Amino acid sequence: MATTRYQNNDVRRQVGSPRPKGRVENKDTLCRNVLIYGHCRYEDQGCAFSHDQNKNKSSPSDLSKKALNVDSPTFTPATTASKKATLSTQAANAPSFTPRGFGAAAQTDSSDASVPSFNPAAIREFTPSFDVANNATPSNGTTAHEAAVAFDPFSMQAVGQSLPTTPFNPYADDQAALGAGAGFFPSQNAYQTPLQPLQHHLYSTWGPKPTNLKPYERTTSDFFIPEDVRIDLTKKNEAANQVMPNSQLPQLDNYHSLVPLDTTHRKNASIFGYNSWVYKAKATRTGTVVCLRRLQDFRLSNEHAIRSVKEWRRIVSANVVQTHDAFTTRMFGDSSLVFVQDFHPLSQTLAEAHLATSSHGGRFAQKNPIQESVLWSYITQIATALKAIHGKDLAARCIDVTKIILTDARANRIRLGACSILDVVHYEARRPVAELQQEDFINFGRVILSLATNTHPSNLNNINGSIEQLSRVYSVELRDTVLWLLSPQQPPAQKGIEEFMRGIALHAFAQLDVEEQGRDADKSHLSTALENGRQFRLMLKLAAINERHELNGDPNWSENGERYLLKLFRDYCFHQVDADGNPVLDVYHMITCLGKLEAGSEEKVCLTSRDEQTSFVVSYKELKKQLGSAFGDLQKASKQAKGL
Repeated sequence: MATTRYQNNDVRRQVGSPRPKGRVENKDTLCRNVLIYGHCRYEDQGCAFSHDQNKNKSSPSDLSKKALNVDSPTFTPATTASKKATLSTQAANAPSFTPRGFGAAAQTDSSDASVPSFNPAAIREFTPSFDVANNATPSNGTTAHEAAVAFDPFSMQAVGQSLPTTPFNPYADDQAALGAGAGFFPSQNAYQTPLQPLQHHLYSTWGPKPTNLKPYERTTSDFFIPEDVRIDLTKKNEAANQVMPNSQLPQLDNYHSLVPLDTTHRKNASIFGYNSWVYKAKATRTGTVVCLRRLQDFRLSNEHAIRSVKEWRRIVSANVVQTHDAFTTRMFGDSSLVFVQDFHPLSQTLAEAHLATSSHGGRFAQKNPIQESVLWSYITQIATALKAIHGKDLAARCIDVTKIILTDARANRIRLGACSILDVVHYEARRPVAELQQEDFINFGRVILSLATNTHPSNLNNINGSIEQLSRVYSVELRDTVLWLLSPQQPPAQKGIEEFMRGIALHAFAQLDVEEQGRDADKSHLSTALENGRQFRLMLKLAAINERHELNGDPNWSENGERYLLKLFRDYCFHQVDADGNPVLDVYHMITCLGKLEAGSEEKVCLTSRDEQTSFVVSYKELKKQLGSAFGDLQKASKQAKGL
C-alpha cells in the first residue's frame, strides 16, 4: 500500500483507509486539496471538507495558523508530469572504471559529441616536460597545449629577464643612487661577486715582478716601490725643489727662484744665433716648476713674431717639450727673449748622454756603445714628434743632439726640447712650411748618423764616409733609413712623415711593446702607492686622536671612552714586544692591522692595557666606528673654532 507525505506537515495515513473515529468533521472548512491543487479527488468519495472555493475564503496566513490534525488529506499528485532529464544521455553509456594500463577505454557515443564527458582512461600519464640530464624538452608525445604551458623549475631564464641589468657595486654607499634599473641582484651577463666583507689586505702581486730577488729580500720590499725607482723619483723631486742660496739672478714678474741648469760658460750661438741660457723657476700664480730658456741680447722687431708661440700650445705630444708662453724682459740687464716650457728634472741632452768632448779635432768619444735597438727607439720617438708637429702645419726646425733631451735613461725616453724658438727668431724670413718640413727630415737623419758614428753633426762633412762607417756596424735597414732621411726630395713628389712611419712600422710596434711593458710596471708600482695612501690617511687620524692633551676643556679626552680603545689599538699595532720586553718590528703585522681597521673587518682582537689589568675583546668594525666618531669630534671642534 502506497504512502504519501504532506509538504507542510508530517501527518501520514494510508490512502483509502477510513478516517479515524472520534473526530468532529467541519463541513465549513475548505479542503486543503482544493487550496493546493485546485480540486480534490476524494470529493465524491466522502471527503468531509468543503470543496466550494468561493465560500469561507481565508488567506494563506490564516491557514498557516490553523493546527494540523491527523484527518488531513494525504498528498497525491494529480498528474504524473515528466521533467526534462538533467543528466546527459551518455551517462548511461559511461564506461566502467578500468585502472590505467589494464585495458582500453570504451568509445563514447558520437550522437552527442558536443557535450564533454568524463573519461578517466583518456587522461595521459604525467611525464616531466624537461630532460634533467640534457636540460631539454622532449618532443615525442607532447601536445601543443602542454608545450605552451610547460614550466621548468630548474630554468632561470624567465627570472633573469626581470632582473636589473646594472651590475651590483659593493663599494657604493647608496645603491638607490645608481638608478632605477640598479639593484642588489646583478644580471647574468655582467655578474660580479660582491666582496663581503671588503678585503683588508689589497696589496696585489699583479704586474711584472723581479725574479732575481732572494726569499729574505721579498719581505718588506713587496709593499713598496722598487728601490731603484724610489731613488730615481727622489732625486727628481730634489732637483725640482732645488734652490740657489745667495743667487744674483733676478726675480721676474711671474717667475721666481731661478736656478741655472746649464753651467757651461762656453756658449755656441750657431743654432739660434744668440747665446742661450736655461733656468729652472717656479710660477708665481700656479706654483708649478717650469723651464725658462733665455736668448741673450735679442731685440724683438715685430710683435707678431712672439704671437706665433700660441700655435705651439696646440702641440700635445709625449715626445715634444710643450711650450706655454714667451715674453721679453730687461731684468737680466739686457733685452732678453724668454720661452716658458715644461720642466723635466735630471734630463740630459743626447750629446751629454752619448758623446763626450775629445781633444782630437772636435771628435767625440763615445761613453757607452749605442745598441741598434736604442737607435730604433730614438728614430720612432722623433718620428712620433714630427707626426704631431707636421700634422698641425708646423715645422720643428730645431732637431739637434744638443737640443733633444733624454728624460728617462732607463726607458730611453727623449723629447724635442727647443721647438718654436726659431719661429720667433727667424720670423722675418717667412719661409714656406713645406720647405721647413723637408729640412726636418735632413736634420733628423744627421742626428741618427751622428749618434751612430760618434760624430757631432757640425763635423759631418763627409756624409758618404759616415754612411759607410754606419753600414759596417749596424744593419742594412738602418742604413737605408738614414739614407732616405738625408736624400733630398725629388720634385714634384715630396717626402712625408706618414710615408716614413710606414717604413719603420715593425720597429714602431717593438717600441710600442716596450712602452706597454713599462706602463704595466708603473701601474703595479702605483697600486702599491695607492694602498700606502690608505694606510697613511688612517695613521694620520690615529695620530690626531691619540695622546691629545685637551679637547673642549677636557684634559682626559683621549683617555676616556672609545679614545682609550684606540690608544690600546695603537699599542697593539705599533708597540708590541717579545717575552723579554724587546720591541718587535713586524711590518707585515702593522700593515695587516691597519688594513683590517680601514676595512672594518668582523675579526675580533684582544686589547690589553699597559698594566695588564684590563682587557677588551672588540672587533675591527667597532674600532672603525669609534675612530670615525672620535675624528668627527675633532672636525666639529675645528669648524667651531673657525666660525664655520
